[in-house]
Amino acid sequence: MKCEPVLSPALDSTKKDFSGACHCGAVRFRAVLSAGLSSARRCNCSLCRMRGAVTVSARLADFEILEGAEYLSLYEFNTRTAKHYFCSRCGIYTHHKRRSDPTEYGLNSACLEGVSPFDFEEVPVSQGVFHPSDPESAGRPGIVGILSFKPISD
Repeated sequence: MKCEPVLSPALDSTKKDFSGACHCGAVRFRAVLSAGLSSARRCNCSLCRMRGAVTVSARLADFEILEGAEYLSLYEFNTRTAKHYFCSRCGIYTHHKRRSDPTEYGLNSACLEGVSPFDFEEVPVSQGVFHPSDPESAGRPGIVGILSFKPISD
């Protein structure tokens, strides 16, 4: 099964430096995506299913909150290893410190300037119900599906 996202031709697949913000603009950040937008993923865990974000990856050192850190709220659940941040004003999820790789942040691609989750024609869906860090995940595939978006007109 193909495990890389398929990007719309409108996106620059080589771009790695991004600015981003929540919906109301209170939280602003800068990130360098070492793999660019090719790190795009969805997850099938209970939280990700509900928030529906396409995330991309940045190393901890390559992510910086520029404004509005005081507006960020933290949500943790289950093992409380992952740290999920959202704007307390507009409610938009901006980023999270990953449980699967604590050296990275997952960033909401919809918060990146010039990027929409609908710019990804296909996005791999990671196994999150049986998290890779949990013993019961042994032998389960890391990618469980592909989420597709096909526009019906231009």
